[in-house]
Amino acid sequence: MTLRIAIAQINLLVGDIAGNARRVLEATSQARDGLNAHAVVFPELTLSGYPPEDLLYKPHFLQQIELALKEVAVQSAGITVVLGFPERHDGILYNSAAVLRDGSVHTVYRKQELPNYGVFDERRYFHPGHQPCVFDLEGVAVGITICEDVWLPGAVEQTAVAGAKLVLNLNASPYQAEKTRQREHVVRERVASAGIPLVYANLVGGQDELVFDGASFVMDGNGEVVLRAAEFEEALPVAEFETQGDSLLALPGSKAETIGEVASVYKALVLGIRDYVVKNGFNGAVLGLSGGIDSALTCVLAVDALGAEKIEAVLMPSRYTADMSIEDALLEAEALGVEHHLIPIEPAFQAFTGLLADTFAGLPRDTTEENIQARCRGVLLMALSNKKRKILLTTGNKSEMSVGYATLYGDMAGGFAPLKDVPKLLVYKLCEYRNAISPAIPLRVLERPPSAELAPDQKDEDSLPPYAMLDPILERYVEWDQSAEEIIAAGFAESDVLRVARLVDINEYKRRQAPPGVKISRRAFGRDRRYPITCGFGRK
Repeated sequence: MTLRIAIAQINLLVGDIAGNARRVLEATSQARDGLNAHAVVFPELTLSGYPPEDLLYKPHFLQQIELALKEVAVQSAGITVVLGFPERHDGILYNSAAVLRDGSVHTVYRKQELPNYGVFDERRYFHPGHQPCVFDLEGVAVGITICEDVWLPGAVEQTAVAGAKLVLNLNASPYQAEKTRQREHVVRERVASAGIPLVYANLVGGQDELVFDGASFVMDGNGEVVLRAAEFEEALPVAEFETQGDSLLALPGSKAETIGEVASVYKALVLGIRDYVVKNGFNGAVLGLSGGIDSALTCVLAVDALGAEKIEAVLMPSRYTADMSIEDALLEAEALGVEHHLIPIEPAFQAFTGLLADTFAGLPRDTTEENIQARCRGVLLMALSNKKRKILLTTGNKSEMSVGYATLYGDMAGGFAPLKDVPKLLVYKLCEYRNAISPAIPLRVLERPPSAELAPDQKDEDSLPPYAMLDPILERYVEWDQSAEEIIAAGFAESDVLRVARLVDINEYKRRQAPPGVKISRRAFGRDRRYPITCGFGRK
């Protein structure tokens, strides 16, 4: 006999219990009636969506989950369903997986390893389980684990000892660069110690800062991936298994190729933008298109995510804007087919500086006047966003946000920041990647020195170290938590390291007020990296 298990790699909405249950039933029906599967396995916390965060504190939210679970069980006759849900049992909350069969809940597994690092806060909400769960599926002993259970020794091996010949691992594993290979390496270690095949079912879709990339897979007992679903796409592949003596053999299936790092980051950004805009009910997106590389990339990402008809670009030149900036912005807007407007900010700038003239009398010009220009643009863009119910996308990158090279209520004004976790050097790689698919960003945008164009002949390197030097320092300081001394010892100039570290430290207050953006690195600003604003450590 061939055992057939469908893997439901689907896109869910946190808190939409009825909608998520409907998606479960649709996939279940297709797996049973269209794919002739014996079972279908869904991601972690399917019914609530992941992560549900403080929704879990609402008793009526958990009550609706209980009702939805019973309804799904009743309506999924003829196939075994394994899905994740938050379970309240005897007054204790667990991150659980239910096996639904014959109209009822057949058995329940409770997640044992609760991650509490990075973006994860599971110990805030859940208690750990302690027991394995093995159930019979067409004569085969099948075990269940959930996400973090597979990252540490213990739960998978325990399940094998309990008699399982196959493990189903339900996941909501967020994307970061190179995560697909990392997951498969970890699962290979578990498979090697347990000696049985494993089905890794992962969530796909965007949820606030997080993107879930799918890439569900099946690994046989020898550690070979025999089936892999596509990354960043919904899918319902079927894994097949055959008994071979006392063991279970995973048969070869469809195997999507893993994509390269730059391509995967691009797809993650597109999916993150699309789901944030669509799931929050916006009509589209608006952004400032300056002729610089960051806004150029943000614009093409938005078009790829939502379609050109949903995007509105605004060119807002000042007295310092070069002609080539306007020309390049127009070229990109026209090439992409987006609606665009040219609104010079000089009248607004004159009005504001005129209002402040008496108050500023006797004081020299400084960055205040530069920030007023940025805030003129922020006011215009937010007005368009409000009037047309299109979200304002900010265009700043991680390098700038790290060192505070951004204006509060100016270029930081907006609802979503696609490049918030993308360093400047990676911005260039992403532009080159996208242009290789089809021309979108004018070549001159990639070649000219970056500038905020808020002062005469201004260049980023007037205020910052060259990005080729800045980005590696930031990676060590922000993502790897290395000290200034360690970074200097690695060969970086002491003056540059101390300056960059100080800029990162003193600009936490700006980052705390920034909009959310897609996490693509091992440590993103926001829920992934939390530092006090008022702090005496390390500041000089």
